[in-house]
Amino acid sequence: MRSIVFDTREPQRLAAFYAGLLGGKITTEEHDWYVVTDPDGRRIACQLSAEHEAPRFPDPAASQQVHLDVLVDDIDDAERQVLALGAVRVTTPHPEGGFRVFLDPAGHPFCLIPSDAIPS
Repeated sequence: MRSIVFDTREPQRLAAFYAGLLGGKITTEEHDWYVVTDPDGRRIACQLSAEHEAPRFPDPAASQQVHLDVLVDDIDDAERQVLALGAVRVTTPHPEGGFRVFLDPAGHPFCLIPSDAIPS
């Protein structure tokens, strides 16, 4: 796999968000295409889609399109960081265990999952 690509009306803003979330950097900047590469070389691309409509998560009648699960060491600290980057916590009732659900600035859902919650 080379990249995960997100449609958005604001690719530069969304790329900056994911660079902050993943501790990565923007490695490609073009008019309508921004690539974020994390320290392990994984890539998230953000492409301009002027007609993009955000998912309506957690609406069960609507597709969430795609979501990322992000492992974190300290979920409380990670929550503060993603909120400062522009994420929004999903507070509408939905199943949630030890993880927390957020929306990125373009409305795509993602989860923060404590790394100690994953069986080895």
